[in-house]
Amino acid sequence: MKEGDVFVRKFTVDEALWSGFVALFADRNPLHVDDAFAREKGFEGRVMHGNILGGFLSFFIGECLPRKDVIIHSQSISYVHPVYLGDTLEFSAEVSGVFESVNAIEFRYKFEKNSVKVAKGKIQIGLIGSARV
Repeated sequence: MKEGDVFVRKFTVDEALWSGFVALFADRNPLHVDDAFAREKGFEGRVMHGNILGGFLSFFIGECLPRKDVIIHSQSISYVHPVYLGDTLEFSAEVSGVFESVNAIEFRYKFEKNSVKVAKGKIQIGLIGSARV
């Protein structure tokens, strides 16, 4: 991977993903599970858990990169707009830095829905074992 490389993928937040997240982590905050509550607070409906996007990041690093000898060092995310059940998100990540001295690669990424940014951030990975950038 080199600076400027771009990776793109689509993710859909479907019922199985949402209910699986709720079942696994037991986060039943009414904003995430109660349409009426969310609408009372000014949203279109249930707002999906932000950490669902974190799961998409994990999938990207673990399954979408051209190499598997990687580990996440750090990640950050800023939420710009809510994500709702049924939304399809376009994820894009660009290699923003390759740091040979510490064997790390940094990506700047964003999630968009209908060309509107819903989240953005950075993620840094390291190469493990004897692998080199």
